Amino acid sequence: MGDFAFWMSKLPHLRVDRAHGGPAPHKPLLLLVILDLAEQDELPTEVLPLSPELAFRFYTYWSIVAARRSHRPDIRLPFHYLQSDGFWSAVDEMGNPSPGRKLTRFARLPFDFYQFAKDPASRDKARRVLIATYFTKSEQIALSEAVGLPVPSGTDLEHEAAYRSPRDAARAGRDARFRLNVVAAYNYACALTGYSLTTITAGSVVDAAHIHEFADSRNDDLKNGLALCKNVHWSFDLGLWTIANDYHVIVAVGRFKEESPNGRSLAEYHGERLRLPADSNLWPSPIHLAWHRKNRFVGF
Repeated sequence: MGDFAFWMSKLPHLRVDRAHGGPAPHKPLLLLVILDLAEQDELPTEVLPLSPELAFRFYTYWSIVAARRSHRPDIRLPFHYLQSDGFWSAVDEMGNPSPGRKLTRFARLPFDFYQFAKDPASRDKARRVLIATYFTKSEQIALSEAVGLPVPSGTDLEHEAAYRSPRDAARAGRDARFRLNVVAAYNYACALTGYSLTTITAGSVVDAAHIHEFADSRNDDLKNGLALCKNVHWSFDLGLWTIANDYHVIVAVGRFKEESPNGRSLAEYHGERLRLPADSNLWPSPIHLAWHRKNRFVGF
């Protein structure tokens, strides 16, 4: 199928819609996701499934460009139509060529594209080309932060309604990277409740929460993060519950009123152990847990 030059030549010439607010970002964002998977040894060698986990990564990156696109994206579009650019073949549930995006369930990857994505130098160059070609200056800063590349310097950012300062753009990229890393580490499930809901159309219901709030700590390390459902995230930030150094849950019992007729109440989790990643190196740091107990917890 080709070599480094072959695949690199394709990247600046993707077939994208350019009629609505600049080049449509769907295809380049999905390719950035594919490169992430390759870097993390999660890219299959032959067949890539259209999964909620893949969608979660795509929609997290989409948050960086959402301001210039009025509609909600559909990952099925780039997943199906990247075959027209020669990156893979779209196949249906039975492994047959897919006639349309609604039936596409897998992408059959050329092996040399897999090798290209796995090579660190090729991957780094591909990311730079994609980011430079299809995104605005502020988006370039955010995406560079998100994928771990040096932030472009000496650029004149656009001064218009969609303008974001370099600091804000960089923060958006770090937010995206933090969410990608934390939620995936907890296998897309809430660390307190174990609840997980992922879809192709919206990604994951789970947030990435800072234990020691970022505004104070400036810390986006995974050990300062928890994957939490939205209501659980809200109550954690309010200090209605916290975590002991042995990862048992401490609830501020008596400091709030709740009703939960169809599920478990927050108070019922008091004394239970947090659901943690399989890799103990990613478990929350006792230093951050201590900060939360001291500065956020409203109980005794």
